[in-house]
Amino acid sequence: MEQKREYGLTQQEVFERQQAGAVNQQQKTISKSYSQIFRENICTLFNLLNVLIAIALALVGAWSNLVFIVIIITNVCIGIIQEIHAKKLVDELSLLMIPHVKVLRDQKQQTIDVNEIVMDDVMVLEAGDQICCDSVVIDGEIEANESLLTGESDAIHKTIESSLLSGSSVISGKCYAQVVHVGDDNYTSRLTNEVKKAKELQSELLNSMRKVTKVTSFMIVPLGIILFLEAYFLRHDLLSEAVISSSAGLLGMLPKGLVLLMSVSLAAGVTKLAKQKILIQDIYSLETLAHVDTLCLDKTGTITNGKMKVEKVENLSTQPSQQFLDYFGSYLHYSDDNNATYQAICEDFTLNDHHLPSQKVAFSSQRKWSAMTFEGFGSIVMGAPERLMKELPASLMQQIESGKRVIIIAYTQNVVDAKKTLPEVTPILAIILTDMIRKDVEKTLAYFDSQGVDVKIISGDHVLAVSKIAQMAGLKNYDRYIDMSEYQNGQSHMDELVNQYSVFGRVTPQQKKWLVEALKRQGHTVAMTGDGVNDMLALKEADCSIAIAEGSEAVKQLSQIVLLNSEFSCLPHVVLEGRRVVNNLTRVASVFFIKTIYSIILTIACAICNIPFPFIPIQITLIDFAIEAYPSFLTLLEPQTHKIKGKFLPTVFKNTIPHASGVLLCFLLIYTGRPLFHIPMEQSVTMMYLALACISMQAVIVSSFPMNKLRLFVCVTMVLGFILAIILFHQLLHLTMLTYAQMILTIIITCIGLLFKEVVRYIISLKTKDVK
Repeated sequence: MEQKREYGLTQQEVFERQQAGAVNQQQKTISKSYSQIFRENICTLFNLLNVLIAIALALVGAWSNLVFIVIIITNVCIGIIQEIHAKKLVDELSLLMIPHVKVLRDQKQQTIDVNEIVMDDVMVLEAGDQICCDSVVIDGEIEANESLLTGESDAIHKTIESSLLSGSSVISGKCYAQVVHVGDDNYTSRLTNEVKKAKELQSELLNSMRKVTKVTSFMIVPLGIILFLEAYFLRHDLLSEAVISSSAGLLGMLPKGLVLLMSVSLAAGVTKLAKQKILIQDIYSLETLAHVDTLCLDKTGTITNGKMKVEKVENLSTQPSQQFLDYFGSYLHYSDDNNATYQAICEDFTLNDHHLPSQKVAFSSQRKWSAMTFEGFGSIVMGAPERLMKELPASLMQQIESGKRVIIIAYTQNVVDAKKTLPEVTPILAIILTDMIRKDVEKTLAYFDSQGVDVKIISGDHVLAVSKIAQMAGLKNYDRYIDMSEYQNGQSHMDELVNQYSVFGRVTPQQKKWLVEALKRQGHTVAMTGDGVNDMLALKEADCSIAIAEGSEAVKQLSQIVLLNSEFSCLPHVVLEGRRVVNNLTRVASVFFIKTIYSIILTIACAICNIPFPFIPIQITLIDFAIEAYPSFLTLLEPQTHKIKGKFLPTVFKNTIPHASGVLLCFLLIYTGRPLFHIPMEQSVTMMYLALACISMQAVIVSSFPMNKLRLFVCVTMVLGFILAIILFHQLLHLTMLTYAQMILTIIITCIGLLFKEVVRYIISLKTKDVK
């Protein structure tokens, strides 16, 4: 395998295929395209409804009431600018993530981007590599994982003339494979996209906004038509008056800035994390990780740094002969393995090419051993102690219990075949290796414990070694461990096991997936970290998948989050940023939905009673800007990192309904009391508007507790700014000056509305407790 190859394209042949278009042009950027950013910010249902209302107002010459369209345009521009800024940062980081592949060209091995592969290129594939183009093995042998394509976790042995599917990955071994399909003819994009396509997008924020959009869009058209027909045909209002009064009710239903706030907040989070070398490949994974209550960690590469060092070598029988060591040196030289264990052993032993093997079996996480047969000598087998020894000596058990990794080197005179049962072997050497723990792991695990996140450590290593590493890393329940090799017959016990244990050793790739599925069945939101192809099934199944940059290309491509500095200690930053997004959006949404709820109820009431909607669009616009948009945007990026409680929409409506109820009661009292107190219609509208503004501003102030300097500034300037706008633009706003008695009455009714709000809030809290 190491000798010079006589195949591979020449540079001239590469050029010819490039000219013919036989190039693998499937690599796509992770971030949105510029056209997609513009399209998603401009072509929304909310924008369409607002534009239609603006057109209707423009046709009747209600120019002053078109001010709201300025806010819409501003919202769109802010959203586009923020997302473009985030895209640039993500694209810069993505350059570090472009998959590379080794190919033979001009009889030399070269490393190129996957999108530079051409038809008939010869790829050099080793353990951990993703297979990016359909190809055929022309030399060597590997074990391939095709689980992402077929759903089967068993390793598939590939030899000469075997077909390799793009989207699969190499578990073990090394081979040379000739590309047979490029571009749209193969499955290259499956690895990076199929997992995300197959797995439904789990975003409570997005789903909540879709529900709100669906409800409002369903109601807005028929209600708008009814209001207009009643005004124009039944009350015989002028056309302009009918359009203006109808438009105001419809504008009030639309939480215009909330969708923008969500996209801006998520984009800001992605930008902030990108500066910390954390690549977010799925923007909604920020939200998901913020809700995670169970974190599954792969030991090697996550808790440990994946680098190993040989601590000592023990003889298990007599002193190994020089002949054996000589053959073992050839074993290491011709081995196709390249994992951390193999690399550490190579550094401690002398390699040579004296003996060419007649047969090889590469290491796999399923077998947990590798082997090589030499003509006239026999076979050398290297693997886990429990697979190569019937009983472990006390000295080795002590090493394992202290957290060391033990590898057995054994000998047999028989030929070893991957398709047959391993023959009886004689252990010769025990190699003890040390696995180094990453810095700040103890602090990181302590953080997750303080936040109520249950941490599970899942590894293919010996359970005692994993438990000891867990103890050294500071895991609280390190002593609750189990050897999963005793549970090979399916997933029937998984639900019970995930509740009882925190450390899982000797876990197969399929079992990792089963454990994640069991946790999800019990209602947990699960995040999974990993770095190797043996983690791919579990990563695919997890709610949030996190890859270490030092891991395999295949794992990095399918994961939602990639830690580019490979430091597990960065993970709390992602959790905190996700919490900031969700907590701030929950807080500001409570203010936005007050107007939506009372507008819907009031519009329905006006339609039933055949009375005009009390406000006009420009009045609604002032509420939108001064009380909703201004406080929200200034406080949106505050570090609200406390633990998320409750679901988004129920929490929002729990905070919104009391205020909306208070507003509606004020409207009812003013409208029914108008004849009693002989209040003209113009003054009653002003009284309603002031009551609405006071309750809405009170909602902003309540949501700002506990106060800080920024929130105090926002609340004070909101109140002063609104009062100033009323004084300066009362004519433009069509507000009439109130008498002293009317002002007193407005204050009294507003106080009654606020008191009623507290009663409703108390009733809702009692109902919530009863439900719990």
